[in-house]
Amino acid sequence: MDYKQIYEEWMRNPYFDEDTRKELAAIAEDEAEKKERFYADLEFGTAGLRGIIGAGVNRMNIYVVRRATQGLANYIRKQGGQSKGVAIAYDSRRMSPEFADEVALCLAANGIKAYRFESLRPTPELSFAVRHLGCIAGINVTASHNPPEYNGYKVYWEDGAQITPPHDTGIMDEVRAITDLSTCKTMDKETAVKEGLYVSIGAEVDDAYIAELKKLVLHQDCIDTYGKDIKIVYTPLHGTGNLPARRILREIGFSNVYVVPEQELPDGEFPTVSYPNPEAEEAFALALKLANEKDADLVLATDPDADRLGVYVKDAKSGEYITLTGNMSGCLLAEYEISQKQALDGSLPPDGALIKTIVTSNLADEIAKAYHIRLIEVLTGFKYIGQQILNFETTGKGTYLFGFEESYGCLIGTHARDKDAIVATMALCEAAAYYKSQGKTLWDAMLDLYEKYGYCIDAIQSISLKGIEGLEKIQSIMDTLRKNPPAKIGRYEVTSARDYRADTIQNLATGEVTATGLPSSNVLYYDLTEDAWLCVRPSGTEPKVKFYYGVKGTSLEDADRLSKELGEAVLAMIDQML
Repeated sequence: MDYKQIYEEWMRNPYFDEDTRKELAAIAEDEAEKKERFYADLEFGTAGLRGIIGAGVNRMNIYVVRRATQGLANYIRKQGGQSKGVAIAYDSRRMSPEFADEVALCLAANGIKAYRFESLRPTPELSFAVRHLGCIAGINVTASHNPPEYNGYKVYWEDGAQITPPHDTGIMDEVRAITDLSTCKTMDKETAVKEGLYVSIGAEVDDAYIAELKKLVLHQDCIDTYGKDIKIVYTPLHGTGNLPARRILREIGFSNVYVVPEQELPDGEFPTVSYPNPEAEEAFALALKLANEKDADLVLATDPDADRLGVYVKDAKSGEYITLTGNMSGCLLAEYEISQKQALDGSLPPDGALIKTIVTSNLADEIAKAYHIRLIEVLTGFKYIGQQILNFETTGKGTYLFGFEESYGCLIGTHARDKDAIVATMALCEAAAYYKSQGKTLWDAMLDLYEKYGYCIDAIQSISLKGIEGLEKIQSIMDTLRKNPPAKIGRYEVTSARDYRADTIQNLATGEVTATGLPSSNVLYYDLTEDAWLCVRPSGTEPKVKFYYGVKGTSLEDADRLSKELGEAVLAMIDQML
């Protein structure tokens, strides 16, 4: 059926509720809007669903959520995992509690026990809960840091990581096989509870999660001595991080934590920001105002599902607050965690590994070299870092030391298998206490890192292209670059071109072609002269194409200048393709 026929079916079929039909009746004369909502199914991708809330097959609503859950339930039953149950969490967004209930009742109707959190919880706790409860899978209803009109649906497997092959394709096939939404099962909540198929979870899992985080503290002595002197401003950006972040800091000994009052309570409208993303400068406006009032040492923000952490640190010399990118905070924590594990244990495991994604700073490579540990590079997406941890566990070869990605996410420990901004908050504050014992601030520690390993500066340019035409333009950009790779970008020569979809690395000087060794993905990467690089990929969660790049300078000022120049060259290249 074409989009008009599907629209009419939703209007006629009594399976769809009255509110849904009213919403669709309101767009009866708007052909463009009807097409947007019905031209294709909201894609169930390798991380699940993410889309604008509303009626239609290309929107987030109870029917699309039910279909995704029915497909997952079918896959779980084929795997023989229905007796293990599924953990369910949700965030502060519009419709999140309702979608979480739809998930639970669809699973229950399929004979699969649903462990649903009683109230909103962060993504990393859902990842922890899957393994803690011995579940076959987990679902988190969240759109992470997307604007308020979005919601989403992340799927986790029994190792606590987001789904990877073969489970991702297996689940996607089951979802696609459902063509009649009215065949998706559901049941009455009261009956589901009575039959033990709908179980509410909360405090017990919270306590177990926090206990695991406390085990990861390396220098409680420094916290005991300096924790009361360090002033921390924190904002959960109206999301899930407020209670767990404050709890862990309080319980390990940080008493001067000031929460931004305007952003403390959960609110799916995100009224104080247009974009609830700790990568955005705007998200810190209120926090920095409070930081100046309190003379804070560091300023922290978690995104709505609390898997990403944004950071500002105070420069004691200038009194200014300086932002740390995800690459900077990730490298700072990597250096702290790895150096202190070595110092406390006397040595690092001979099979120790630092894991990063292909768009993450080359500064991580230098850290790995310095400590003689393995550097593992994976595709973008923290699930691939989780996959490496699972491989270490199943083969007995490899010890996870730290993993992070440029998009403000890292994982300390293996209690979870996704980015964890709660443990990152704890560790960064601990690092502040440790460096204070050395007479340094976190900014001093960051400068030391650059002096030790080189001034690697990384940045990103994103181009938003919405709608059907936008998706076509994004693909056109990728096709153009794939067919005609640039020989030069700004001042830099391209030395090799990687095409992760074709699994090729071509040396542009010799023409030699080798394999990337990673799974197929629509990503292009260019190694440049002078230790610079550029990577291009469509976003997996937003209608954007992203251009990541990095340079290496002789000083912070030199690196900033080179980064600005390369960014301008990238924008000029984009303009030629638009």
